[in-house]
Parts: sequence; structure tokens; C-alpha cells
Amino acid sequence: MVFAAAMFAFVALFVVTWGALIVADVAYTDRAAVAEVLHSRPIRAALWLSVWTSLMSVAIGLVLAIPCGYALSRYRFFGKALVEAMIDLPILMPPLIVGLSLLVFFQTPPGQAIERWGLQFVFQPRGIVLCQVLVSVSFGIRAMKLAFDGVDPRLEHVALTLGSSPAGAFFRVSLPLAWRGVVTAGALIWTRALGIFGPLMVLVGVVRERTEVLPTTIYLEQSIGRIEVALAVALLMMGMAATALVMVRVVGLKER
Repeated sequence: MVFAAAMFAFVALFVVTWGALIVADVAYTDRAAVAEVLHSRPIRAALWLSVWTSLMSVAIGLVLAIPCGYALSRYRFFGKALVEAMIDLPILMPPLIVGLSLLVFFQTPPGQAIERWGLQFVFQPRGIVLCQVLVSVSFGIRAMKLAFDGVDPRLEHVALTLGSSPAGAFFRVSLPLAWRGVVTAGALIWTRALGIFGPLMVLVGVVRERTEVLPTTIYLEQSIGRIEVALAVALLMMGMAATALVMVRVVGLKER
């Protein structure tokens, strides 16, 4: 009993600390700041840019995460440990390095060739999507690997013995059974993509109503001393992220 109480004391400490921070943010923000967030044209433009770029990042991220997660779950191959380390690297390293690395890459001959073909990323909105995908897709790959780990491979083998092709077994058996993992991966990619800041400052900069997203709005507003408006934007982002996390929890509970 004492041991359990001690464990829950740490849980309570964590919850109370974050609860105090959120309450402080809410108390510091006034109605005028909230009204400005809702009616300011630049902030609404940043909100719209954040929404569509993060949703596009989810679509691209899932296209990458589903096959990568399946391959890591089902196959053994030479260098798998190195591949998994590379996948985990964006989770562990500072996101700012992603933006700096991309900026350097587009100064190299291959990067310049890509831009000459018409795919310009530096100081362009599509650069936002590129940063978001590279920073967030690792979370989606890990979620999909866990989802496919939970699907019995024997079900695919049965489908193969009944005449299905490997692709057919994947799309008709494994992927439908891993749909909760797809939802979880999408939510994780979206929340991570929505909140990145450092890579965007390096690769696309901050141009109002062009490359400004909600995290850079917070930076701009607090840099000129408008803390109330910055906190109002931060609370908006917290609400959006909390909605995605609740969805993940609901899906997880249904799975149990």
C-alpha cells in the first residue's frame, strides 16, 4: 500500500506541475488576446497554413510509415539494426538540425537540381511540409510497426494458401486489422508536425501570410512583448493537440 502510494505521488507531481502551468497560461491570457487570435488576419492565415500543411504531412507520412512499419515488423534483413537506428534518429536529435541539414542539402548539386526542376522548398510553403514530414514520420513508423506486430502473421499465410498474392494478403488482411495503428500513427504525425518550430525558422523563415505557422506566430508575438496573444495561440495549439491525443486514447481503449 505504501509502495503504491509512493508511485502515485510521482504521478500526482507530474500532473499537478503541468496542470499548474496550463492554469497559469489561462489566467494570464485575457479576452482581448483571445479575440485578436480569432479575428487577426495574419493569425488566421497562420492557423490555416498550419492545418493544411500538417494534414498534408499526415498523408505523406502515412504513405511512408505503413510500408516501413510493415517491413520492420515482418522481415529480417542485413543492416536492420542500422535502419531502425536511422528511423529513431529524428526522434532523438534536436529538430533544428533537420532544418539546417535541409538548407545545406539544397546548396548541393542534387538539391539545386531539384529546385531547377521546379520543386522549390527554401522559403516556400512546401518547405514547411518537408520539415514536418522528416521530423514526424518516425513516430508514425514506430506506431505502425507496433500495430503490425500485433497482427498474427499466420492470418497472412492462410490468405496466401487460399490463392492471395502477398500484396492482396497485406491489403485485405494485415492492413484492415492494423487500422487502429493507422489512426494512432496519423495522430502522432499530426501533433508532432503541428508543433515544430526550429526547422521552419531555418528553411522557410517567417513571412506573415506566406510561411508563418502557429509555432512561429508564438515566437513573433512574444518577441515583441505581446505575451497574452502568444499564450492565446499556445492554448489553441494545446487544445488541438489534446483533441488528437484523446482520439488516440479512445482508439487504444476500444482495442483493449
